[in-house]
Amino acid sequence: MYLTKIHPRVSETDGVGHINNTTVPIWFEAGRNEIFKLFTPDDNFDNWKMIILNMSVDYVSQIYFGREVAVHTWVKKIGNTSLQLYEEIRQNDRICAKGTVTYVNFNLQMQKSDPIPEGIRKELKHHLFDDTDY
Repeated sequence: MYLTKIHPRVSETDGVGHINNTTVPIWFEAGRNEIFKLFTPDDNFDNWKMIILNMSVDYVSQIYFGREVAVHTWVKKIGNTSLQLYEEIRQNDRICAKGTVTYVNFNLQMQKSDPIPEGIRKELKHHLFDDTDY
């Protein structure tokens, strides 16, 4: 599992006092940075590989300003050219949002998907989701 800590900002808080629902997908994306680095080590968008195919978010509980948030990111499935992640946002050890996202390893120059390299696949396997733990 990848773990990213977020400190909610005032600007992410909406008029009813909790973190706005539009912020959650942004925080989920922040939790994927280490995975992005596996596919594009130089962070150069000319060489970018991770193209999002779809995502879903379930909002489970409100999130509040002033309390640290933990983004947990697991690898759920690894295909030939794509991978699916399972993500949770927790505050005070409570699941506040959860979701899945699917990415494809995409070659921008060739405009086609590429197989996930074995070295990356091996690293991703260290972060597989085991639902018996939760």
